[in-house]
Amino acid sequence: MNDWEFVKHRTATQGTVWRSADGLLYKRTGDEDLRAETEFQRLAATLGYPVPEIVDSGSENGHYFAVERAIGTTSLHEEALADARRDGQVSHHVVGTAAAVASKLLRAQARHPLQARPWFEKAAFAAEVFEENPDFDTTRVHEVVDRALDRLAQLPVVQGHLDFGLPNVLRAGVIDWQHHGPVPLGYDVYPALDIVAFKGGGKGYTITPEQRAAYTAALDETTTSLIGQRVSEHLGGFLLVKCFFFLALMRPADPARHDKHIKWQYRRALFTMGLDQYESSGSIDTGTFPTLERFTAEHR
Repeated sequence: MNDWEFVKHRTATQGTVWRSADGLLYKRTGDEDLRAETEFQRLAATLGYPVPEIVDSGSENGHYFAVERAIGTTSLHEEALADARRDGQVSHHVVGTAAAVASKLLRAQARHPLQARPWFEKAAFAAEVFEENPDFDTTRVHEVVDRALDRLAQLPVVQGHLDFGLPNVLRAGVIDWQHHGPVPLGYDVYPALDIVAFKGGGKGYTITPEQRAAYTAALDETTTSLIGQRVSEHLGGFLLVKCFFFLALMRPADPARHDKHIKWQYRRALFTMGLDQYESSGSIDTGTFPTLERFTAEHR
């Protein structure tokens, strides 16, 4: 590793990320999950997905590694943070860039649909959510989910990222395909700006309703040309699945960790709000979600 600079430990899995001295390559280490991700990323590149090119892979020192070409040095999340520090808000340029990259991904996905297959359990981490929150494993919750899945069945199924958001988006493409799997067309990209609300307002910036509307309109223009419908009509169903995704694996193992306990309770509250909204209207407005700071103050 003498020619590589350490960047960070990989999140939600084993391994590390390194950068070459000239900044042109990134090297990730891991286990079989990284091997599967690398194989998918090679396939995705041949299908026109905006992903980094894999230039080398193999095994060394008992671990798997993959080397890919850098597609930039700054994620749109980092650009949004810089905007907020400088101007107090995220620039329209960042939102427009996110829409452009998302549209490129949509076009590649739509060109290569899959046969319909189950996708909810993996995308939602549903088993983990119900195991940690057995009080949510109710007939009512399953009926609301079934209603959403019935509507989402109208969309073609494609190979998706499952964790698409500004931290994984650069101007030239999308990185970190660790959780790839089948999803309805649009599931990756439509909730991308709403995800900020699930993070509790503690990431250094917010997205305005006008920016969310502009982003959604740009994606609708793309999906209308691809499949003849505005996929924003299904955003509520996508966000219901995200209510599961952001609650998964949140229950703290140590009851003494009050900070983790309050964050788990916060995500449970967002889950309940999202469920109530979708059940009554078929949509979810993340603009009504409280910040983690407000929630903590009210439940101290």
